[in-house]
Amino acid sequence: MDSLTQIVLGAAVGEVVLGKKIGNKAMLYGAVAGTIPDFDVFASYFTDTVSALSIHRGFTHSIVFSVLFAPILAWLVTRYETYKNFKDWSWLFFWAFVTHPILDAHTTWGTQLFWPLDLRLAFKTIFVIDPLYTVPFLVFLILAMLQKRTANKRHFYNKLGLIISTSYLVLTFLLKGIAYRKFESALANQNIAYLDMDTRPSPLNTILWSANVETEEAYLLGNYSFFDTQAISFETYPKQHELLGNLITNEKVQRMIAISEGWYTITKKEGILYFNDLRFGLLSLTPKSNNFVFKYRIDVDASGKLTFTEEQKNNRDGKKLINELWQRVKGN
Repeated sequence: MDSLTQIVLGAAVGEVVLGKKIGNKAMLYGAVAGTIPDFDVFASYFTDTVSALSIHRGFTHSIVFSVLFAPILAWLVTRYETYKNFKDWSWLFFWAFVTHPILDAHTTWGTQLFWPLDLRLAFKTIFVIDPLYTVPFLVFLILAMLQKRTANKRHFYNKLGLIISTSYLVLTFLLKGIAYRKFESALANQNIAYLDMDTRPSPLNTILWSANVETEEAYLLGNYSFFDTQAISFETYPKQHELLGNLITNEKVQRMIAISEGWYTITKKEGILYFNDLRFGLLSLTPKSNNFVFKYRIDVDASGKLTFTEEQKNNRDGKKLINELWQRVKGN
C-alpha cells in the first residue's frame, strides 16, 4: 500500500501497544516503523531492474525481518527514551513491521511474508491506493490523537478505525468473488475456452474490476463494474512469447517471467523487444491500447549481456486514466 496508508496503520498499531503508557509517542514510533519495510525500494539505485524487482517486498516484508529487527529497534529506542520497557518496545516494532506486509499481501504485487520460502502472497483484493480504506482510518486516528492519553474515547476511536479498515479488507474478498463469477459467466456465455483467469480491482476503488484471461495463444483483458448494464467485452493480446527466441533461456528473462507469474506478453517495435507485465493492466481503457503500466525494454549488448529497462510513464497518461476510470466505474 501507499506510504500514507502504512503510516496510518503503523500509528494505530503503535497506539494499541503503547498508547496508554506513552501517548502520542506510540503513534509516532508506530508510524515510522510502518514505513521501514518499504526501504527496499532503494535497491533500485544499487542494482539492476530485475534484481530490484526480485528484492521488492521480499526480506523486509517478512516475518523473519519483523522478528529480527523489532528487538534491535527496541534496544536503540530504550537507549534514549525515558520509557525503558524493552519488551513493550519490541512488541510495538514487531506489530508495526508485520502488519505492513500483511496489508500489502492484499495488493496485486503481494509480499514474501514467509521469506526465505519462494512464496509470494498476493490476494489482489485492493489497489495500492484506496481512499475508502485509508480516509476513514485516518479520520479516526486523528480523533484518537486529539484525546488525552488515558481517555476512553482515545481507545474507542483508534479501535473503531482498525475495525472499519479491517472490515473493508474483508469486504474486498466478497467483492472479488462476485466479480470473478461475473467474468466466469461472461466467458461461458461467449463460449470462450480458457486456461486460467486472474482478477484484481482497478485503481482507487473496488467497484471496477479487471480480469486477465489466458488462452492458448493470447490473453484476454476485460473490465466489470458493479454498475454495468451490458455484457462484459474482452480485448485480445497475443502472447508472442516466441519473439524471445533463444533469449527465453536467459537467466534474467526467466526471473522476469517468474516475477510476472507468467502473465506477460512480448511486443516488438522498430526491432526492439518489450516485456509487458499484464498483472497491473494498462494505462488506458481505450480498446486495443498497448500502453501497459509496467513495460520493460529488452536490450542485448555486443557481449551478450541482457538488460531490462522500465519504460517511463507519462503524467498525462495517468490523468487520462483517472478520467476514464471515473467514467467506466459508473457502468458500461
